[in-house]
Amino acid sequence: VNPLSLRTHLPHTTMMTVISAFLQSIINGNDPLSRLLFTLFVIFTLSWYVWIYSKSNKVSTPPLPPGPRGLPLVGNLLSLDPELHSYFAGLAQKHGPILKLRLGNKLGILVTSPSLAREVLKDHDVNFANRDVPASARALAYGGSDIVWTPYGPEWRMLRKVCVLKMLSNATLDSVYTLRRKQVRETVAYFYSRVGSPVNIGEQMFLTVLKVITNMLWGGTVEGEKSASLGSEFREVVNEMTEHLGKPNISDFYPSLARFDLQGIVGKMAGLARRFDRIFDVMIDQRLNINKEDGSRSAAENIVSGKEDFLQFLLKLKDEGDSKTPLTMFHLKALLMVCLLSFLFFCLLIIIFN
Repeated sequence: VNPLSLRTHLPHTTMMTVISAFLQSIINGNDPLSRLLFTLFVIFTLSWYVWIYSKSNKVSTPPLPPGPRGLPLVGNLLSLDPELHSYFAGLAQKHGPILKLRLGNKLGILVTSPSLAREVLKDHDVNFANRDVPASARALAYGGSDIVWTPYGPEWRMLRKVCVLKMLSNATLDSVYTLRRKQVRETVAYFYSRVGSPVNIGEQMFLTVLKVITNMLWGGTVEGEKSASLGSEFREVVNEMTEHLGKPNISDFYPSLARFDLQGIVGKMAGLARRFDRIFDVMIDQRLNINKEDGSRSAAENIVSGKEDFLQFLLKLKDEGDSKTPLTMFHLKALLMVCLLSFLFFCLLIIIFN
């Protein structure tokens, strides 16, 4: 027997025997001290591995920008000021032009300088094109099928082409000029008839903007009492929707709680989406019937008669769509909703600030 080999293997064998005996005594025995020591040993080992792993990841991951300290679980939610522009300006003076905010479980990066905004919104627009879809918007916009929330890709490029090059082109906007002029003239006539009497300018302008937008979307589709009834229902749905969209939703800050809908906002928005969908179905069915009846008419005749609107253009594009990324009925309805809400909010902001 080699003495060197014997001296080398004996300590190793003895150590393994001791460890084996210790583990066997813990498994088969009832000694609480041994179990406590073993539990502490396992916790220490796991903690050490987690610390090593996190340390190795920090070396390869760039550090986050500075930002205000937040509280556990809630982050900076409780410190937000209702006047966000003033609050963010104060944070930028303290932490710099780019900073981070913890909003519940969500991490937000705030950019406050024009140069950084140009980098994000123009130079590297593709990298920042995708958006975190709020729970209420997902319930309202057909699962996020509109141009606002769709991830960047072939589907988004198709929707952008429909909006920019076709739907909102100068030729298309000029074709619905008669519809806009008709509604503006009716509003002017209403104000003229109320000379010497009090008039609620804000309410009347809201109704005017809503009528102008709906006339542009499907103005030549329904007429008479049916148009007034749908317009009244539409105004009611828009009022409820704007009320719920402005409410903070805990599901947006804690996505794991979204399935429970603790505030009931998603359920209410889903109900409003179904009402929107019924209105859109009525408009689309009526437009398809008009297209069958007026199939022999030219586009110019439809424009003169007030029957050429955005819905007509969208239905044409749907029939002429690309086979790889087709324009579906969900896309069509989502685009109608986006056009309605964006035009309405933009015009109302102009009215408020003026």
